[in-house]
Amino acid sequence: MGRPMTGAVQDGAARPMTAVRAAGYTSSLTRGSTFDPLGQSKGPAPSLEAKNEDTPEEKIKILEKKVNDLIEESCMAQSTGALQLALEKAKEAGRKERALVRQREQSGNADHINLDLTYSVLLNLANQYANNEMYPEALNSYQVIVKNKMFSNAGRLKVNMANIYVKQKNYPKAIKFYRMALDQISNAHKEMRIKIMQNIGVVFVRMGQYSDAITSFEHIMSESPNIKTGFNLILCYYAIGDRERMKKAFQKLISVPLGIDDDDKYIPSNDDTDSSMVIEAIKNDKLHQMERDLKVLAEKYIMTAAKLIAPAIETSFATGFDWCVDMVKNSQYVELANDLEINKAITYLRQKDFNQAVETLKTFEKKDSRVKSAAATNLSFLYFLEKDYDQADRYADLAMTADRYNPAALINKGNTVFVKQDYEKAAEFYKEALRNDSSCTEALYNLGLTYKKLNRLEEALDCFLKLHAILRNSAQVMYQLANLYELLEDPQQAIEWLIQVLSVTHTDPQALAKLGELYDGEGDKSQAFQYYYESFRYFPSNIDVIEWLGAYYIETQFCEKAIQYFERATLIQPTQVKWQLMVASCYRRSGNYQKALETYKDIHRKFPENVECLRFLVRLCTDMGLKEVQDYATKLKKAEKMKEIKEQRVKSGREGSARGRRENREGSAGSAAGVSTPVLTSPKKASIMVSQSESKQLSPLLDSGRDSGHSSNSTKGERLSAKMRSLPGSNEPYEASSPKEIDASYVDPLGPQMERPKTGAKRRVEDDDFADEELGDDLLPE
Repeated sequence: MGRPMTGAVQDGAARPMTAVRAAGYTSSLTRGSTFDPLGQSKGPAPSLEAKNEDTPEEKIKILEKKVNDLIEESCMAQSTGALQLALEKAKEAGRKERALVRQREQSGNADHINLDLTYSVLLNLANQYANNEMYPEALNSYQVIVKNKMFSNAGRLKVNMANIYVKQKNYPKAIKFYRMALDQISNAHKEMRIKIMQNIGVVFVRMGQYSDAITSFEHIMSESPNIKTGFNLILCYYAIGDRERMKKAFQKLISVPLGIDDDDKYIPSNDDTDSSMVIEAIKNDKLHQMERDLKVLAEKYIMTAAKLIAPAIETSFATGFDWCVDMVKNSQYVELANDLEINKAITYLRQKDFNQAVETLKTFEKKDSRVKSAAATNLSFLYFLEKDYDQADRYADLAMTADRYNPAALINKGNTVFVKQDYEKAAEFYKEALRNDSSCTEALYNLGLTYKKLNRLEEALDCFLKLHAILRNSAQVMYQLANLYELLEDPQQAIEWLIQVLSVTHTDPQALAKLGELYDGEGDKSQAFQYYYESFRYFPSNIDVIEWLGAYYIETQFCEKAIQYFERATLIQPTQVKWQLMVASCYRRSGNYQKALETYKDIHRKFPENVECLRFLVRLCTDMGLKEVQDYATKLKKAEKMKEIKEQRVKSGREGSARGRRENREGSAGSAAGVSTPVLTSPKKASIMVSQSESKQLSPLLDSGRDSGHSSNSTKGERLSAKMRSLPGSNEPYEASSPKEIDASYVDPLGPQMERPKTGAKRRVEDDDFADEELGDDLLPE
C-alpha cells in the first residue's frame, strides 16, 4: 500500500505534525482537543477529609492549647492589676494540665509528658499566690517545683521563696534560702549572684547585723560596683560610726561608672543633616530616658550620702561638707558641688544659724546663672521670713535677672509686692510663674489669695478649684474654698467643704468652730452645738467658742452647765469683769443665792468701782435681809456718781478737742502766708499683717517641711488664733487706748493652721446684760 503521506487524514483525524508545533498546540480546534495545560476541565478538586477530633492525639493537642491560653490570660490579668482573676485563671490552668496528664496516661503516652508545660503551670500558680499575699500556698507550690528532680535549674526558685520569707519578716529563713539559691547558681551567672548577695546584705541590715551586711556589700563593690550598693555600704558604716570607712565608701560611691553617654552626644551638628536627624530621633527615646533616670538616681544617692555623713566624718558639719564638696569636685559629678554648698546653707538654717546661712548663700552671687538664681531665691526667702522686705525684693530681682524662667524667684517677687498691697502687680508675677511652670501649686495658691484680696471672688474660686484637682487632700485649699463660698453667700457649699476639711484633719478645732458658726447662721442649733462642743474639747481656750456654749446653755435654761464655761473664760481673761458677773448671774438664776452673794463679794473686792456688781449686791442683801445692804447702797451711790463724773469729763474732752480742731482749721485758713507752728501728735503705728499662706513661697532647694498653706480671710481680717494683749515693743509708742495685739496661735499638730474665722452668728454676752435685772426681769443675753 505504500508509506502514508505526512499530514494525511486517517480515521477523521489529521496526523500530528510533531516537527512544527509544541505539545498540546493545535492550529485548528476541530482537529484536536482544547488547550488545557492545568487540567481545569476536569472539575473542582475533591473536598478535604474532615479532621477526626475523637482521636486521643487530637484531644491532647486541644487540651495543651487551652492550658497555654489560660496561662497567658492569667499573666495578662496580673499585668492589669486584676490579681484575683489572675489567680482563678492559674488554678483553672492547673486543673486542665492535670486532666491532660491523665489523658496521656490513659492513651499510653505517659512517656511523652510535656514537662515545660507542667513547669509553666506550677510557676505561674505560685507567682499568683504570692501576688495575692497567700504566702503559705505560694511556698507549697514553689516547694513542689524545687523538689521535682525532673525540672532543671529549679533551685534558683529558692530566691522567690526567700523573698516571701522577707515579706513575712522571717529574716533568718530568708537568708538561709538566699544562700541555698546562691550555692545552686554557677559563677557563669555573675549578675544573678550579685543580686542575691545584695538581697542578703539588705536582710542583714533589717536584722541590725551591720557587720555581716558590710561583708556582703564590700564583696559586691569589689566584684561589680553599683550606686545602690555603694549607698547601702555608707549607711552601714554610718550605723557603726566608722568615720574613715565612711570616707572611703563615699569615694567609692562617686567613682562608680554609670556606663552612660555624655549629653554632648545628643547635640545635633549643623554640617551633617543625616546625623542630625538620627540624633533628633534618639534624643527622647526610651534608652536616653533610662540614662537620664539613672543619672538622676545616682545624684540623689550622692547628695543624700553627703548630707548624712558630713556632720559625722569631722568635728563640725561645715568641715564635713567642705570635704564632701572637694571630693565631688574631683569626680564626674562636678555640677553637684554647688548643690552641696546650698545644702550646707540649709543645714545652717535647720540649726537656726541664719547669719552663716546668709553668708554661705552670698558666695554664689558671682557663680553661674543657675546656681546664682537658686541662691538668690533662698536669700529672698530668708529675708522675707525676717520681714526685711527690701532685701527680699532685691534678691528676688537678682534671682529673676539670673534666670527669668525660675518660678520660685517669680513667686518671691510676687510676695514682696503682695505685702506692699500692690495686688494687681503681684497677680502678674504669679501668672508669669504659672506660664513658666503650669504645675507650680504655690503660684496658683498665692494667685487665688490675691484675687480674694481684690474681691474677685469668682476668679479666686476658679484658682482654688484647679488647685484642689491637683492637691486632693490639701486641707488649706479646701478651707479656702469653704471661705470663698461663705463670702459668695452659699453657706451649704461652705459647710460641704468644711466637712471635707475635717475628713482630712479630724481634730482641727477652728474648722469645727467655723462649722458650728455656719450651722448657727442656718438656724440649726443642735448641729451648731455639736461642732462647737467638739471644738471646745480639742481646744478649750478659744474664748469665742466658750462664750457661745455658755450663752447656749443660758438660752436653754441650763444655767448650772453654763457656769463651767464662764469660769474657764475667767481663767483665760481674769481682768474681764463680765465673765465673773456671768458666773454670779448663773448661780443666782439657778437659785443658789448664797453662792451668788459670795461671788459678787469676790468680784467687788477685785473691781470695787463696778456699778453692776454693787447693784446686785444691794438687791441680794435686801432680799436676804442682810445688814450690809446700807454699806453697799452707799458704795453704789459713790460709784454711780464717779461714773457720771467720768462720763462728763470724757464728753467735755471730746467737745473741746472738736472745737480746737475747728479753730485750728480757721486759723490756718486765715494765716496762709504766715509761718505755721508744728503740732506734735502721737505717732501711729501702721502695721500690715499678712498670714503665712499669703506670703507663701517655696524654693526648690529649701527644706520642704515649712508650712506654706495657712488660709486667710481677707474680708473679715481675723486670724484663726487667740489674740492676747501685751505692752508695745521698745521702739513703739505706748497708747493705752490701742494696745498692741500679738499673735498667740494655737497650732494643732494634726490640723491645718488657718485664718481665724470671724464668729459673727453667735450670741454675745455683754456687761449690759445685768442692767435690766435691777427691775426684776431675767433677760437672756442678746
